[in-house]
Amino acid sequence: MVLRIQRERQDEAFLPSLREYAVHYGLNMKRLALAKPDAIVMHPGPMNRGIEISSDVADGASSLILDQVANGLAVRMAVLYLLGGGAGVSSVPALQPKAEAEANTGPAPEPLSAAATAAHTEGSK
Repeated sequence: MVLRIQRERQDEAFLPSLREYAVHYGLNMKRLALAKPDAIVMHPGPMNRGIEISSDVADGASSLILDQVANGLAVRMAVLYLLGGGAGVSSVPALQPKAEAEANTGPAPEPLSAAATAAHTEGSK
């Protein structure tokens, strides 16, 4: 796990330099090679390239950063839309009480088994 450095708060000088942070703590290919082969790299953004994470890691095959940022934005937009009164809770089944949601849409589908979940995940890659 790598923590985000808030460059705007570096006036406090908690670190001798951002370069020193990158050398000692930044995520680079050498450190990523120590992780399990199927490890994924995530970062909520904004990212300080070359400090917290090297560009080759951020843009590499293990990185889900762009997906994470895009999905995070969509989720935040949806929440703000609902909070702003865009669509009533009654029109969003996930936000309705269970009995009301089932009355409007029928019973909830059964969760996928572990095998079905794995097959679905493999099929979506």
